[in-house]
Amino acid sequence: MMPAMSEACDRLVAIMDRLRDPGGCPWDREQTLESLTGYLLEEAYEVVEAVRSGEPDHLREELGDLLLQIVFMARIASERSWFGMDDVCDGIAEKMVRRHPHVFGDRSVDGAREVERNWEEIKEQERDHTSSALDGIPRSLPALLKAFRMTEKAAALGFDWERPADVLDKLHEEVDELEAEVTSDDPAAVDRVRDELGDVLFVMANLARHLRVEPETALQRTNEKFLRRFRSMERAAAARGRPLRDHDLEELDRLWDRAKEEE
Repeated sequence: MMPAMSEACDRLVAIMDRLRDPGGCPWDREQTLESLTGYLLEEAYEVVEAVRSGEPDHLREELGDLLLQIVFMARIASERSWFGMDDVCDGIAEKMVRRHPHVFGDRSVDGAREVERNWEEIKEQERDHTSSALDGIPRSLPALLKAFRMTEKAAALGFDWERPADVLDKLHEEVDELEAEVTSDDPAAVDRVRDELGDVLFVMANLARHLRVEPETALQRTNEKFLRRFRSMERAAAARGRPLRDHDLEELDRLWDRAKEEE
């Protein structure tokens, strides 16, 4: 670690120590690991937003806010005699060296895909073999991302489609099954529709993985695109002196097409 970086990180740790010490900040002193989890999630999402903004200063600030939550939690853990910030840094450093034998050892690899397979192989060697390879995936992950991560791990162990085209075939199969339930006259079909729709989304996450596209990012980009276009529709409707709700569907379609053309 460069001296300047070490000094800056040491300063942050010292500031947190002061905030938690007797006579420090009452709010900081009353926080717990449990109370900080919401802030941790919020800061992580704000980092994602900063990455999407493309603004370096914004990203730097949000990464600092996220780092603060990590230092905060490590300080609380040290008060319980569990571990300190040094242990956190040492632990992840050792892990990165261990899981990159092609960089820090004598193993050779042929591309990023083989690195991913090696990573999962090493994790498999590290874990308790009474547990599942999927146990490390947080239950609280967003469902689409969780599907992506679960099948990523399964694929590293050999359980996967061979090509994106194979996933597309499966997607078509699942869409056909969904359509059959949607058009069913059976009152009980609503539960099956939910299940089939879940299957479609699950396969979509797999297709994204095969195409090396992050599904959450792809969907968020589409969300932002819809937001831009819908706001453009609202502005166009307001310029006419009529709210959107007073336009029929044909007029709304024309406003939508115009919004697309303006991008």
